[in-house]
Amino acid sequence: MAYHDNEWGVPSYDPHHLFEMLLLEGAQAGLSWSTILNKRDGYRRAFDGFDAYRIACYDQQKVSQLLTDPSIVRNRLKIEAAIINARCFVALVDEHPGGFAQYLWEFVGGQPTQNAWTRAEQVPTSTPGSDAMARDLRRRGFKFVGTTICYAFMQAVGMANDHTTDCFRYPQILDFSHARGRVPKAR
Repeated sequence: MAYHDNEWGVPSYDPHHLFEMLLLEGAQAGLSWSTILNKRDGYRRAFDGFDAYRIACYDQQKVSQLLTDPSIVRNRLKIEAAIINARCFVALVDEHPGGFAQYLWEFVGGQPTQNAWTRAEQVPTSTPGSDAMARDLRRRGFKFVGTTICYAFMQAVGMANDHTTDCFRYPQILDFSHARGRVPKAR
């Protein structure tokens, strides 16, 4: 509940937070989001605070260590995907002049998509933007970034306001998004 009330859907332009959420959404595949939230502190500790540059240097010894850590989901494919994704993140940051945040926000035109769902059943599991994001991330070598994962990521980091219109957060996120405007350029 605290995650929904304080974090979910708030537009994030912090590349470190965006990277964390992308890894957590990938770890969630096939599991409940509450499982990942309950292990979030464990992930932060096990994955060096989601420092992509440190994770990119992990070797097989580190993978073996992570596979014994009960504070995270001990799935070899997901652990190895996190390392691959960190390496892809580093390459993307080096290649993209606007940085990771600007790259991701380009999939929604630089500002949050403001939906107006009246019922949770109306919320889609993917959109053309999440489809395009998934395709491009996979082209760049990222793993566990299918269209559903990308859309869940976009919802979590505020690229899409998918709070239902009767949710107290809907107008708050709408106001926050309008006040914030477009994603800033990286420095």
